[in-house]
Amino acid sequence: MQIVQTPWQGAPLDAEAVYDTAFQRRLAWWNNRRLQPAFPSDDWAAELADDHKMRLLEGLFLERCREDAAARVADVPTDPDGFIAWYEGLKQTGPGQNDALFPWLAEEADMEQMRWFLTQEFTGEAGFDDLLAYTQVKLPVPAKLELARNYWDEMGRGSERGMHGPMLGKLARALDLKPTIDTTLAAPLALGNAMVAMATNRRYAYQSIGALGVIELTAPWRAAHVAEGLKRLNVGKERQYYALHSVIDVKHSETWNAEALRPLVAADPDCARHIAEGAIIRLTWGERCFDAYRAHLWAEAQREVA
Repeated sequence: MQIVQTPWQGAPLDAEAVYDTAFQRRLAWWNNRRLQPAFPSDDWAAELADDHKMRLLEGLFLERCREDAAARVADVPTDPDGFIAWYEGLKQTGPGQNDALFPWLAEEADMEQMRWFLTQEFTGEAGFDDLLAYTQVKLPVPAKLELARNYWDEMGRGSERGMHGPMLGKLARALDLKPTIDTTLAAPLALGNAMVAMATNRRYAYQSIGALGVIELTAPWRAAHVAEGLKRLNVGKERQYYALHSVIDVKHSETWNAEALRPLVAADPDCARHIAEGAIIRLTWGERCFDAYRAHLWAEAQREVA
């Protein structure tokens, strides 16, 4: 899905500003540029200098996220059975779970409200397939194989029609959504930026594994409600992305936990806390997104009633 681009202008930000909307937009524009395939250019040295500055700021942002998660992961079990039980428990006890936003989207949201929600979600979408590809680099074989199987599903098992990313693009086109970084709230941008930061920096590889796995664990309930809302609003086959993820991610989560997380923790118990951090970072930013969406959508609904 193509993001509408406009230039970002702003002064360098310090560590205290890394959660601000201006910084998150700046970071999103940088990610948008640096992850695109490109040709060699004469200004590569200037781009590298900018990348160095942005990577420092990205690091400050993610370290703040880790600080926020510290209390929740302080007592995470480090034995495989205990850790998997803790991790799977996030489906019920993790930040943002069973949020009232999603039954409302399923049962009450009108088309414009649904379009606004999806536009915010789409701009913060970092691309699960690409995050998998970055994360799997040099992983131990059992985890690498599980991420490869998951990636193959994301790629439609070799069929363009079955690729998950383009399904999302079809929905965006069907609903005439025009996601732009500069009109997106800070929380969904920060969510996408955190996911990219974890996947593209090898020092956060285990955090990325935890974050990606917790998406598979918690997404089906939310996806089912969005699919139900789209069906109620007479959106046809274009709702396939959400309908598919309400089912397929259940199996993905089971195999991710068994084939990636369990072997990693068994081989090195020290990685349990880092995997847990990634999961909590992902869920915490999801919760902040839901809070921001409700504040906007429900205030708008109340104004319409008044």
